[in-house]
Amino acid sequence: MERRTANPKPRLIIGVIGAANPSEQGYAAAREVGRRIAEAGAVLVCGGLGGVMEAACRGCVEAGGETLGILPGAGAEQANPWVTLAVPTNMGHARNVIIAHTARALIAVEGEFGTLSEMAIGLKLERPVAALGSWPGLPGAVYCDTPEQAVRSVLERLGCCNDHEGG
Repeated sequence: MERRTANPKPRLIIGVIGAANPSEQGYAAAREVGRRIAEAGAVLVCGGLGGVMEAACRGCVEAGGETLGILPGAGAEQANPWVTLAVPTNMGHARNVIIAHTARALIAVEGEFGTLSEMAIGLKLERPVAALGSWPGLPGAVYCDTPEQAVRSVLERLGCCNDHEGG
């Protein structure tokens, strides 16, 4: 039996957070964000449910990427169909802290107070946070007009935009 060696360079994980009930434009933007995350070679982490989370996961998986859903409940079956790895936490909104800690950067698409909490935690952790139609005026967040700009923004701030590798 051949032994696997440790991966010398862990995969980049980017979080997508946002509205449970996004607008049509928000859903499309989240799907495009997910696609671009996959194309950058990164893993997408989110809350694993519907709305922006489902759209981003869908875009990521359709582009050949991997998605990690940090679920609020106790069962993996609650994950949207585009989550490739489901992590049930049974922690409700407290899972927002896990998402912010897991992601090296966050991209918010629309969203309510749960999104605001994740953005704030990410900023507190000194993670890059990009926003598309989400919580204007939050100090430290970078406001973007397009999914391409949002993904590029976090990749640049992580120092990995030029090669689009997942590190």
